[in-house]
Amino acid sequence: PMGSERTEMRKRQMSTTQETPGAAQAQHSTGNRGSNACCFCWCCCCSCSCLTVRNQDEERARRTSHELQAESIPNCEESPAPTLEEVNAWAQSFDKLMLTPAGRNAFREFLRTEFSEENMLFWMACEELKQESNKSVIEEKARLIYEDYISILSPKEVSLDSRVREVINRNMLEPSQHTFDDAQLQIYTLMHRDSYPRFMNSAIYKDLLRSLSEKSIEA
Repeated sequence: PMGSERTEMRKRQMSTTQETPGAAQAQHSTGNRGSNACCFCWCCCCSCSCLTVRNQDEERARRTSHELQAESIPNCEESPAPTLEEVNAWAQSFDKLMLTPAGRNAFREFLRTEFSEENMLFWMACEELKQESNKSVIEEKARLIYEDYISILSPKEVSLDSRVREVINRNMLEPSQHTFDDAQLQIYTLMHRDSYPRFMNSAIYKDLLRSLSEKSIEA
């Protein structure tokens, strides 16, 4: 009887020893699967690390695209410093102000203080579109202008009436250099009637005029 009990104990020990490595291996395998689930098991892909990496890549691609579009927004135009005669001419008419890069830059700086810089950006984008002749480039630029300044979802949306918006929507079926002509004229008129008088009385204009006048006297 004692021999039988010892034999039975040895069998149990051997059985336990054989099961332990298998269990450890299974546990190790489970641990690996948790750290990189989709490489081994499709059912865990909803929370796996590879899906997270893929989502991060997609977000990075969207962010890069957005940054490229942001870079396409024109910065202040390069221009020589305005002369006293030029700055005085700005007071004569809005057309003379808008004819020179220095005038547009000064006016744009003022619009930025009134949170309406998008009006100048839109006008400049339309001017740039008119210079294009390649059809595919025209279509791409027209699409960007629409998304940036016409779409009601854009934070840079310009103020246009319903008639002009209908014209733009029709023109966007076959974009051309003149797709936004009506809208550009409306924004130009808005800047002329609304913002231009305030610009002429602004510190930006008066300080520039005073500075150039003092330099002229010193010279």
